Amino acid sequence: MSPENLQTLAEVDEEVARLVSSGIRIPPQPKIVQEVLAMLQANQLDLREMAETISADAGLTAMLYKITRSAAFARRRAPQSVEQILALVGIRQAAQLVQCYGLTTALPGNVNVMNQFWVRSGEIAQLASVIAHERVAVCNIFPEQAYMAGIFHDCGVPVLMQRFPGYCNATGVDGRAQKWADVREEDRHFQVDHCSIGYLLARHWRLPDFVAQAIRNHHDLQRLNASASRSMAAVLQLAIQLYLAGQGLSNPEWVECHSLVLDDLGLHSDDLQLFCDEVLDLYHGLE
Repeated sequence: MSPENLQTLAEVDEEVARLVSSGIRIPPQPKIVQEVLAMLQANQLDLREMAETISADAGLTAMLYKITRSAAFARRRAPQSVEQILALVGIRQAAQLVQCYGLTTALPGNVNVMNQFWVRSGEIAQLASVIAHERVAVCNIFPEQAYMAGIFHDCGVPVLMQRFPGYCNATGVDGRAQKWADVREEDRHFQVDHCSIGYLLARHWRLPDFVAQAIRNHHDLQRLNASASRSMAAVLQLAIQLYLAGQGLSNPEWVECHSLVLDDLGLHSDDLQLFCDEVLDLYHGLE
């Protein structure tokens, strides 16, 4: 299948069922996510009603406050209520952030490893949202979309952790390491890779198609034609590069993809360092 050909939702659900039969569990959406999406599908776009539903979940409410006070969403006055948050980012956009929260509660695992995983994913998501905010006029990727892609981009990793007891040892992912699985290593050891699993989870949860494609191909930008998917993958790759550089870790993929990233984000190589410094200033200034 071509990397840009989407499976139908029926095909995705069939593939998910096949994975379940092999012992790989794609988690269902938590109840709070289902409730919020049901409101959207019924066209119940009432700020007060949705705010009441969201406010009933303390963890979700705290996450929304944290995100909307970050550099990508900050305004002169920070939101003081869930209703103000919904008014700030929009109901449909807030629903995407609700899906991000849902993912963090849907994937169990070793507490130390999962805490590290979500810290890493959260930092990459925040960086991606700032990058999108700064380049939205060029690439048309919005902060909440970039945040979603950042949270979900490696979600196949914990799914595979649940299925394969030796996964962490084989790929170098453990409670101490700050690197994550290499897709080629996954292919060799487990005959499946986290990008494919993440793509299926994203489609199963009905994320936007271009976000699902970016998740599937974020290690292989060259496989994507110029599109929203590639722009999203470019935002992800720059966020990953900034995160790894901040951890003092190398990123061999950056050498292969940086020219495509620059093209998609409308940056010249001479301006890249200045842009990265600006992104980091915004990111650290509102942590």
